[in-house]
Amino acid sequence: MSNVVMQTRIRLARNLKKYPFPCRLNTAGKSEVAEEIIKAVKNSNSPLARELDVLYVKDLTEPQRISLVESHLASPEFMSNSAGRALILSKDRAMSIMLNEEDHIRLQILSKGFELEKAYDIADKLDTLLDENLDFAFDEKLGYLTQCPTNLGTGMRASVMLHLPALKSSKAIGRIAGNLSKLGLTIRGAYGEGTEPQGAMYQLSNQVTLGISEKSAIENLKNNAEQLVNQELQAQKRMCQSIETQDSIFRSLGILKTAKLITCKEALELLSNVRFGISSGVITDISVDTIDILINEIQPATMIVNKNEQISPRDRDILRAEILNNKLN
Repeated sequence: MSNVVMQTRIRLARNLKKYPFPCRLNTAGKSEVAEEIIKAVKNSNSPLARELDVLYVKDLTEPQRISLVESHLASPEFMSNSAGRALILSKDRAMSIMLNEEDHIRLQILSKGFELEKAYDIADKLDTLLDENLDFAFDEKLGYLTQCPTNLGTGMRASVMLHLPALKSSKAIGRIAGNLSKLGLTIRGAYGEGTEPQGAMYQLSNQVTLGISEKSAIENLKNNAEQLVNQELQAQKRMCQSIETQDSIFRSLGILKTAKLITCKEALELLSNVRFGISSGVITDISVDTIDILINEIQPATMIVNKNEQISPRDRDILRAEILNNKLN
């Protein structure tokens, strides 16, 4: 199961009762909201408060901003505008709070593998902690009030990151997406709405937040994710009986081990194919954890941040090949 489910995310949208939504605030107003939330977090009784970093978007370099998006710690939209925005991060990067994105608070918990209940439990405890120190906008009939009506109610988006190379290859994703939408779920690219799937990575999440409990939404997502995982594993088993598929997997691994120059797009496709080989049992001497770490490390902005210097696109392609060679040989 964990070979297909790469990551679990729980996101909660909240707004402070006494302020307009961020779209109606100027920079000074957003900064005031951010500082009030940061103060409430720091002054809480939770030990977690001592394990947090506060990053002001205006102080980040462009590579740092993009790297945080590549790591799924912030949304592309959030990093596109620095005015009055801040990001609260836990030391282990399992929790992030975007301040003044679409809503005043976007609390996010990330967990490796299929950990929906665990991730929600952490998010719920943090939400309760914030609620003790902040007055959230809430209506008895509508639930938590959010800028976008599609988030009204629980304000929760639960999602799982899935690696679906066999279903993508068989072109079944379109049909599956249509069926899932009837069940209150949506499947998108790895970086959410409007993004294309890279390396056969998809994000499956709940669409309905109004008139349904968090528990029911998570249960619905979990049940359908399990069915999707089973479909993927069955498709993998069928495909890997073919020597052509096995050849493609080992050719991908061979290129990653020996290439001297490789783009991010090509590397992601090849890593996806190798991950497919590991998941299906064709490759037995490499772990999916190794591949998942590489998927993050070879992203363009993340490479610049890790290197701590500007790198030209060509030099990035050379360095990327070196990283892949070293980790996979």
